[in-house]
Amino acid sequence: MLRVLGDPLRARIVRLLADEALCVCHLVEETGARQTNVSNHLRVLRRAGLVETEPCGRFTYYRLRPEPLRALAAGLGELAATAEEARAQTRKRPCP
Repeated sequence: MLRVLGDPLRARIVRLLADEALCVCHLVEETGARQTNVSNHLRVLRRAGLVETEPCGRFTYYRLRPEPLRALAAGLGELAATAEEARAQTRKRPCP
């Protein structure tokens, strides 16, 4: 999931979709990227489960799914809490 969100254009698309559902033409206009590039990034985001589609006439609108982002945030929060605990205890494995 972090690799998917790590691409700058995909991250920009995700930020845009957080505000509203958009079609490819809107995302091309907002990002300045080529239509094929935007479509390829949307395909990656769909496969990762981060966006869902909604057909509307001859256009397809994309909407960000908050659930996978919440799960990622919770996992990162747990990881941070574990790291804080280990740091507070100055826990380290002894060398052989």
